[in-house]
Order: sequence, then structure tokens, then C-alpha cells
Amino acid sequence: MPLTAKRIVWVKALIHVVSLTFAANMVWLVLNNKFGADPVDGITHYTGLAALNTLIITMLVSPIAKYARQGLLIRCRRVLGLYSFFWATLHLLTYLALDLTFDFSLLGTEILSRPYLTVGAFCWVILFALTVTSTSRIQRKMGVKWQKLHNSVYLVLILAPIHFYWSSKSELLEPSLYFLLGISLLAIRWKTLKRIVLNPMLKRG
Repeated sequence: MPLTAKRIVWVKALIHVVSLTFAANMVWLVLNNKFGADPVDGITHYTGLAALNTLIITMLVSPIAKYARQGLLIRCRRVLGLYSFFWATLHLLTYLALDLTFDFSLLGTEILSRPYLTVGAFCWVILFALTVTSTSRIQRKMGVKWQKLHNSVYLVLILAPIHFYWSSKSELLEPSLYFLLGISLLAIRWKTLKRIVLNPMLKRG
């Protein structure tokens, strides 16, 4: 069944409902002490996984739209991307507020001294840049530079699972699966990635 503009509105509404349900569930878990003996670690894990899962779903939209011949589905990428940034920001704020008690100088020191935090902060900065430039108006204003900037999401797709892997104290299977999933999503886009890498090299040559 082909998607219409009206049906896309309902798909976006469903994305909002599901995302806000997960946010409400996190609040319920906090209020009912369901995160166990180390609630800070539980909240950090919850928000980090939510950001990563939403990013993965965002990156799945294009191949699904292509192979299912549902071009209008692309319109859902922006709202999914915004929710990925929303969860990534909550993930960062959890660490800043609950672990560092809003000590910004300590945050800077930690980011510079701990590789997994450096990678995580780099991912957040990229998602922030993609979020503030996600509107149609800015896209038109930036022109070809917009696409070059938004291609950096491919870096996040690889670096975010690495951040997850390095930050895990014992469980390594789950972050490894996310890394393999990220690699698979990049493999699907091999022709696009080859063009991104080769075109600048050919121009310099």
C-alpha cells in the first residue's frame, strides 16, 4: 500500500507517541526505583541505548524507502533524527548532572582524559550540528555544504557503538552487535560512501 502525505502524518504521530512513551517509562522507572542498586548507571544505559536505537532506525529509513518504493517515508527521517539527539542529550545530561553535579570544568577534563568520553562527546557534537541544520530553510541556504555536513552521520553510526563498547565494564556482546549493525548499514550504502570518499580525492588529483 503506497504511503500518502496524509499517512506520513500518522506515521510521524506514531513516532512521537512511541518516543514519548519510552520517555515516560524512564520517568516511571526512576520514580519507582526500578533501576536497581545503581540508578545513575541504569539511567545512563537507558538513555544511551535509546539514542543509539533511534539513530539505527533513522538510518534504516532510506534503504526501506528505497526497496519498498515508498519515497515519502524519507520525510520521517528528520523527526527520528531529532529524537536521537534528544536521547543523546539526556544521556550527556545524566552524566553531567548525576555523576559530575554540573561541574563543567571536570566535564572538560573527563572528556579529554577518557577516550570513550571523547568519542561520545564527538558524536554528540555531530548530532547537535545535524539538528540545528535540519530545517528546510537552512538546507536551502547551505546548498551542497548541507549534504556534506549531514554525511557525518555515518561517523556517528560507527563511533557511537565504539563509545558503547569502551564504556561497558563487562557486557561486550551487546555493543559488538550494535557495531556490526552499524557496519551493515554502511555496507548497504557502499556506493554512496565510495562517492563521498573518492570525489574529493579525484578533485585534489
